[in-house]
Amino acid sequence: MFRRLAIGLLAGLTMALTAASAEDYNPDTLKVALLPDENAATVIQNNEGLADYLENALGKKIELIVTTDYSSMIEAMRFGRIDVAYFGPASYTIAKDKMKGGDLDIEPFAARLKGGSTTYQSVLIANADSQIEKVEDIKGSGIELAYGDQASTSSHFAPKYMLLKAGVKVEDDYKQNFLGAHDAVAVNVARGNAAVGGLSRPILESMLEKGTIDAAQIRILGYSDPIPQYPWVLRTDLNEDVITTLKAAFYNLEKGNEAHDAVLKPFKSDGFAAIKDEDYDIIREIRANVQ
Repeated sequence: MFRRLAIGLLAGLTMALTAASAEDYNPDTLKVALLPDENAATVIQNNEGLADYLENALGKKIELIVTTDYSSMIEAMRFGRIDVAYFGPASYTIAKDKMKGGDLDIEPFAARLKGGSTTYQSVLIANADSQIEKVEDIKGSGIELAYGDQASTSSHFAPKYMLLKAGVKVEDDYKQNFLGAHDAVAVNVARGNAAVGGLSRPILESMLEKGTIDAAQIRILGYSDPIPQYPWVLRTDLNEDVITTLKAAFYNLEKGNEAHDAVLKPFKSDGFAAIKDEDYDIIREIRANVQ
């Protein structure tokens, strides 16, 4: 099995991919991008099962890519340097906006299914030794608050929106610091480098389960309203047969099958369900209120 490692190598991704004729783009190697929510090498390693599964389903080579940050992933999708991507809800809507009027377009086709739902939550956590015991305590505190990437839904937009609804505003009540990834937020709050942080609830729970951080080091301040799950997105000029096969490959995943479990385990998912662009209108509303 060839080595699939393309971490932050956007400069090396060829622009020739955009030369394919409209709606008949059918590459021998499909470039599949994953969000840089955690350490890039770990993300690649965890998703080798996904690459194997898609290779068998599509009869194509799969190159897994983890870009340096969310903005790089958006630009790579915009210019046709990647073919399929696992976006965050907000970064998907940003990418969709940027592609309006361009030669390429994208559409979401599948979202993580957990407990029968295609929604999840963001969580605000505080260092256990801090004086912050509830969201309202942040008001007027001047604390350091950690977010992940600026384009992240559950590690920026959603937790900031939670704070706004509670009357807590950046600059007026706290100083924000962007650390790039969800795991970095949790670790820095646990260590006391930041008093409070916002991140994905599933990622936090995974870190607690793995022992990456100790539950005794943090305090849960609250959870966001349900938000649509991270979408799998494809470029719409892909060959129609490739699109059909790709969608079926995701929709047919089921727990209990060894090959399928290797795909689902890193996502802590029961499967993937169909999703459409309008499901992300709530994210557009949050973005309109959060800067």
